[in-house]
Parts: sequence; structure tokens; C-alpha cells
Amino acid sequence: MDLDALRYGDFSKLGEAVTDWEQMTKKLADLQKDAEEKLKAKADKAKWAGVNATVTREFITKTAAEFADAHTQADSITKILKDTRGELISYRTQLNEAITRATATQQHLTVVDTGGGTFTVAGNTRPDWASDPSGKTGATDQKAVDDLSKEIEGILTKATESDTTAANVLKLLVDQVKYGFADASYADRDSAAKAVAAAEKLAKMAKNPADMSLDDIAAFNRTMELYNDDPLFAEQFATRLGPKGTLQFWTEMASAHAGARGSEVDTMKDLQKNLSLTLATASFSDSDAMQDWKKDLVAERNTNFRAANSTNPVGALGAQVISSLMREGQYDTEFLDDYREKIFKADKGAGDSSTDDLWVKGYDGLDLVFGDGTGRDPLEGLFEGLSHNPEAATHAFESKSDLNHMLGTTLHTERGESLGRALEAAVTGVANGDSTSVAPPHSAAQVEIMANVMEAVAQPGEGGIMGIAGTEGGSGLVSTGLGDSFGNMAAAYMPEISQTLAGEGSESIFLTNSDDPEGLGKVRDVVRFLSAVSEDPSGRAGIVLGEGIYTSGLIESHLADPSLFDGPDEQVLERIGKNAGIIEGIVGHSVADDEVRTAVESEQSYNDALKAKGDFAKTWIAVGVTFVEVPQAYGGAAMGAVVGGGVGAIAGGAVDHLLEGQKMNGARDGALYSSAGDLYDSRNSVSKHTQWAAQESIDRYQVNLPKEGTDALIGNAVTEGWDASSEFLSNTKERPHA
Repeated sequence: MDLDALRYGDFSKLGEAVTDWEQMTKKLADLQKDAEEKLKAKADKAKWAGVNATVTREFITKTAAEFADAHTQADSITKILKDTRGELISYRTQLNEAITRATATQQHLTVVDTGGGTFTVAGNTRPDWASDPSGKTGATDQKAVDDLSKEIEGILTKATESDTTAANVLKLLVDQVKYGFADASYADRDSAAKAVAAAEKLAKMAKNPADMSLDDIAAFNRTMELYNDDPLFAEQFATRLGPKGTLQFWTEMASAHAGARGSEVDTMKDLQKNLSLTLATASFSDSDAMQDWKKDLVAERNTNFRAANSTNPVGALGAQVISSLMREGQYDTEFLDDYREKIFKADKGAGDSSTDDLWVKGYDGLDLVFGDGTGRDPLEGLFEGLSHNPEAATHAFESKSDLNHMLGTTLHTERGESLGRALEAAVTGVANGDSTSVAPPHSAAQVEIMANVMEAVAQPGEGGIMGIAGTEGGSGLVSTGLGDSFGNMAAAYMPEISQTLAGEGSESIFLTNSDDPEGLGKVRDVVRFLSAVSEDPSGRAGIVLGEGIYTSGLIESHLADPSLFDGPDEQVLERIGKNAGIIEGIVGHSVADDEVRTAVESEQSYNDALKAKGDFAKTWIAVGVTFVEVPQAYGGAAMGAVVGGGVGAIAGGAVDHLLEGQKMNGARDGALYSSAGDLYDSRNSVSKHTQWAAQESIDRYQVNLPKEGTDALIGNAVTEGWDASSEFLSNTKERPHA
């Protein structure tokens, strides 16, 4: 910065800009509030249909988010401008005070701006100085010249840094998005500048991984953990390191620390997590440099990456390295779509049974994941990435051909669990591990994916559409690591499942805000799907909790608001009780059928799974202010407004009641007796739970219904549904004979 520019700087224009931005920020805050509390809140409660259910609602949601981002960006710009203006005024004051002090009578120094950021300091020559025999006056004046030069240079250096870093971060901030606004938030110029400087330092370190000791990696980790969700840091780190450099860095790290133990493996796990989170944050940047980075990274998917000291000519495929860094964080949808399309195409080209040959065989020495698995199958990491981005996950499985292929490959790979998590995100709209977001209504695309999953699992006979030789059709998929997720997915779709089983005209009782409540297809597929999933302990636990919570929420909703159904309360309770009996009966009879073959080997597994899912459901139930919010994976949030408007307390208490009532109590002497005993125990548990929900709602809302008469009505309805479930099963699948 030129000396005169700072010395005579007029910052009134910058002050006016700050004032304008402050006013803009305040107006945007008001608009954000209106968008969230009026526009989006009303849209969330509205009952959409047709095109409005997808296009209009999505537009409103994104518009509200844009107002929030606009406010965040304006606030950051305001704070950076205000902070920079304050700093420059302070430096101007320091400069003028130094010059005034030095040019006073005692020192007689002159400061001159010589342009281009340079200046000179000189002493004023007086005739009597030359006659001084000691020469001390000249020496003292030279020291004064040097001291002033150093002081001014320090002030100008800090002013220049303030000015240039402010300009840099403001440009980077605006470049984050081509259209709309960035959600990067900074309290002042210094915090934004520090983030950029930290990214530059870490990128420089990562270019020389061989020089990084464990202490260096630990320091690297601490910085990355601090900034992994900072948009400017993430974008600058990724682009400065470059796509190839990023993949080479992780290849080198994985190779150098292969076989790590103890604290070393913990350090490497943290590094992989923080690197993944940082790159996920960076993927949302729309800067030209980041757009090129994403495109070039995908282009490296078939490149052979080898560690510098490796003697093995076979390194790691770029796709293997990329996917190993997708296990944490939410990546940008467009980036995931692009990468996924290319990896899916390659995987399908190998066929269902040969994907292991494509990705795993020949890479025996490769270990890119410090944790579960090796990272050799890039689909595993990709599925984990999709599980954190529901929108991208839905895109991934909209193609029935792609879905069936991926399901089929689980019989020949270890990717079942990761695929299951991706499918959960795809059909529920809730990211894996997200316990705070309110689940959106199921879109038509999501319902179709769920219907296709059910159809695939429901296929009878050897092979079916899945080509699963030697198994009972698609039901064999449940044992490939997908059972747990299938149970969660079934729980999330209890409203649609209930309407499908109950038939036409049941929508006024089995409430849902789904865009396509009748989209699950054939009753046969739904029944066979529930039956197959029930044979997995975790799958069964998901169905039981989902059905129980949905039933509790329905009963409370109807008794709290009689206008929901144009008919007597008794009719509502009867229909809900029968539905509970049918669904739980399908589960109970399927387990009993299986136990005729396998006795009760899965008893402890089921109890453990039930407790684990129940504990998880409790964490969701604790969320919410005006109503109890149950996770979509357990049937509650899927109902949207059904557990809104002040109701939901009964659903909240349902988990503990279900855990107590449904737990299996021990093996009996023989398989048939055990099956019969547990079967009746389960039926009675369903009756008691449904009766409990009704009585709790009656007491809470002072409904005029007789206790004993209501209990009898519900008990008979559950029994009727339970008996009907056996016929449902017999009509849809071959069953063992006792």
C-alpha cells in the first residue's frame, strides 16, 4: 500500500458501504424470518398434490434456504468490510502520529512517498550539524531515520495485509456460488483470512507427505478439524493441492501407515474423517477452480496411484481412493451424480456376480480405510457418500435397472450394509446419522424406489428377477446385510403400507402426507417383503417399532381431532386395531414359520436389535418443541402433520411400552411349541399396546368412550387382523407345514 494512500485516505466511502450493507443485512434477516416462519412453515403443513407436491414445494423450500444464505453472506460481507475499515483507520492514525512525532522540531525528519509502495525518510540538513566535532548528532539522527523507517514499514505492511486479505476473502466468498448466495459465515476479516492462510499451509504440507511425521499429522489434523466445515478453507485446500495431488496424498498416507496400531491408527482415522469432511465442504463451491477440480478428480478414476516408495506396479485405482474419502460428510449432489453415473456404469458392465473381479481381485495389498473394510470396492464408499445426501441417493436408485443390479451384487460382495444405508436415505429423505432434521414427505420418486425394492425382495422361486440361484427369490437379499435397513425402510413406510393392506378408501384413517400413498404396488409384494424382512432380527425390530409408533400416533391424532374421519371413533379404532394385527401378524407368523425350521437361534439377536433401535428412537423423540418428533425410520416423522399440532405424547411413550411388550422371553422345549407360544405372546402384546395407546389418548383428550368396551373392540380387531395375516401369507408365498 502506498504511504500517501493510507496517510490521506478518505474512508468515508467505505463507511457508507458498511452502512448500506448493515441495512441490507437487517432487511435480509427480516426476509429470512418471513420465509422460514410464513412461507416454508405453511408449505410444510400444506397438503400438496400433483405437480405442486414436487415442483412448488421444492421451490419454496429452496427459496427459503436462499434467503437464509443471502442473509449469512450479507452478514459476513458487512462484518469483513466493517472490520477492515476499522483496521485501516487505526493504521492511518498510527502512521500520521508517527510522522507528526518524527517531523517535530527535535528530530527534523522528512517522510516522502516515492510510489509503488516505497517511501524515504531523511533528516533535514542544518549548517551547525557539520561543525559538531563529536559526530554524535549525525549518528543520532541516522538512528532516528532508521527507527522511523522501520515503524512506518511495519504499519504499511499490516495495512497492506488487511487491505489485500479483505479483497481476497471477499472475492473468494462471492465466487463460492455462480447463482444465489454462499452460506459461509465469518465474524471479521481476520477469521476469514486465517482460514485461507491455514488452507495454504496444509496444502503445502500435503504436497510433501513423506516429510510429515506423526506429530506433523497430528497438527495437520487439529487444524483440519477446526476448519473442515469452513467453505473458504475447504475450497482453497482442495484447489491448491489439486485433484491428482489430493488422491496421491491419501495414497501416500495409507501406504506409509499401513498396519497402524494404537494411537497411530486413531490418528489416521481422524485424518481420513477430517479430509473427507473437508473435501465434502469444498465440493459445494462453484468457483471456476473448484469446478475444474471436481471434473478432473472424476477423470482420475481409472488412474493407477502408487506410493512413491512402492515396488508394486499395481497401486490403487483413482476410484478406490476417491470413494475411500467419501465415507464422511455430505458431498454436493451434482458431483455425486456425475461420479456415481460413471462408477455404476463400470460396475454394471462387470455383471452382478463379477464386480469383485473388477474392483477387488488383484488389489490384495490395498488398504485405504483405517477402520471397517479395505476400500477396495469403491461402491462401498460411494454408498456411504450417498447415505449422507438423500437427494443424490434418490437420483442413484431411480433407475430400476441400476437398483436391481446393485441389490443383486450384494450376494457376491460385502457392500450390503453400505447399500442399505444409501437406500434408507433414498426412500426416507433423511441422511444417515442425522437426528435433527424433520423428515420430508415421501416424494413420488421415493415411493417408486421403495416399491421396486419391495418387488425385488418379494420375488418367489429360484432366481426371480434378481437371478439368485438356490434361494427363495429375492428374500435371499435380506441375509446380505440389508435386513436392518429394510426394517427401517418398512417402518418409514407404515402409512403407505397400511393404506395398501387396508385397500381403497382407507386414506381418511391411515393418515399420511406422502405424495403417492398408493404407490407401493401389489399387496402381494408388500406382504412378502414384510415376511422376508421379519426373518432378520434387526429387520423385524424395525417393523415392530415403526408399526407400534405409527399406530399410537394415529390413535392419538384421531381421538384428539375427530374431524379427521367422518365417522364414529369406534370405527377408527377398529380399523387401526385390525391393521396392527395384520402387520404384526405377518411378522409373527413369518418368524414362527422360520422357527419351525431353525428353532429360536435369533432370540437374543432380536432382543438386542429391539433395544438398540428403541434407544435410538428415544433420541429422536426428545427432539421437538411443540410436538413429539419420531424419526422417519420408525414411522413417526413420516406422518408429518399427523403427529403435529400439539399431539404426539402417546407416540413418545410408545417406545418403552413396545420394548417391554414385544421382547421375546426365552426358548421353549421345542420349535413348534416355541413358535406357538411366541406367536400368541406377540399377538397379545399388539393388543395390549394398541389398547394402551387408546386408553392414554382417551384420558388425555377426555374422549367419551368406555374403557372395557374399547379394550374389547380393539382386542377383537387385532385378533381379526392377526388371523387374516396368516391368510395373507398363505396366498402370497409357500409356507412350511407344522
